[in-house]
Amino acid sequence: MGYGSGELIIRSYNAQNDRVRVEGLESICEVGPADKPFLFTDTLGDPICRIKNSPIYNMLVAELGGQLVGVIQGTIKLVTLHKPPKNVAKVGYILGLRVAPAYRRHGIGSRLVTKLEEWFVACDVDYTYMATEKDNEASYKLFVNKLGYVKFRTPAILVNPVNHHRSSQISSNFKLTKLKIEEAESLYRKYLSSTEFFPIDIGNILRNKLSLGTWVSYPKGETWGKVPTSWAMLSVWNSGELFKLRLGNVPISCFMYTKSSQLIQKFLPCFKLPSIPDFFNPFGFYFIYGVYGEGPLYGKLVKSLCNFVHNMASSKPKDCKVIVTEIGGNDTRSKLHIPHRKSMSCSEDLWCIKSLKNEDRKSVHKLTTMPPTRALFVDPRE
Repeated sequence: MGYGSGELIIRSYNAQNDRVRVEGLESICEVGPADKPFLFTDTLGDPICRIKNSPIYNMLVAELGGQLVGVIQGTIKLVTLHKPPKNVAKVGYILGLRVAPAYRRHGIGSRLVTKLEEWFVACDVDYTYMATEKDNEASYKLFVNKLGYVKFRTPAILVNPVNHHRSSQISSNFKLTKLKIEEAESLYRKYLSSTEFFPIDIGNILRNKLSLGTWVSYPKGETWGKVPTSWAMLSVWNSGELFKLRLGNVPISCFMYTKSSQLIQKFLPCFKLPSIPDFFNPFGFYFIYGVYGEGPLYGKLVKSLCNFVHNMASSKPKDCKVIVTEIGGNDTRSKLHIPHRKSMSCSEDLWCIKSLKNEDRKSVHKLTTMPPTRALFVDPRE
């Protein structure tokens, strides 16, 4: 296909030749609907930072007339996915699709996705999936209406700002313990290995330097050696070590309110007003993953763990300004107790899936119509 300035060339990313140009493209491409506040991504000099911790990954770039006009990234891993006759599938994840604003609506995005799918097929991938905001009309039209993806799951993204001037309260009735990596891996395999999208290489995630640890909480007076009557667990990933985010397209009134709230919190702490972090400059965040637990006190226990993570983040003002948690859309008991700011959170993220093998295409319908498992493991590497 001709594009006026020559033939579109799509090839693999070359760090030596493409790094600066990809960074430039990222700096002009917003994440999210253009008519609302959106995020810019600062990759800290490493455009593949979001995928390089995955087992297999690839990044493609699109060139037109010698100019870099688009990029896309993909990862491959083995996960649990309930499809007969087996419960393990090789899945490809699509992320980081960017097209330069001046070259949009010319089919470049769909060409990039198609080329990445061809790489998935060559790697014997069963299914490919992607995530987008439910109101991102352009993304929905591309993947669902044009490329044959179907709605799969709608997890909730919970965002809680970090107050660096105040600690969150942790109940004295509960005990918090940091698990050894081997203990955490065993626990996840025992309780979550049958849930959707549980990564087979969970041990690699827990051993990654970006994983800050796994903690459990249970009632005081009970021992972790025996299964407590109630317990909760979660792990923490330091995403801010990989890339930073910055908010854009924000009304001036919101900007002024943020600045004034910070001043009040700093100079008049007695008012105890909630402070809004400065999102207008690059900021990092912690990602909570692997949230699970059992028993009648689960809600209070998971809240104590989240408060502990908040306090841990509040001691790192340069590293972390928000804590993000993504849970299954029907995991209402976790959502009720995980601290989050409703105005900053997303009650329905959108995951869409597509089969890449003819024999599996009928099973996509079964996958999308089966009731989702309560727990949904969201891989922090993506």
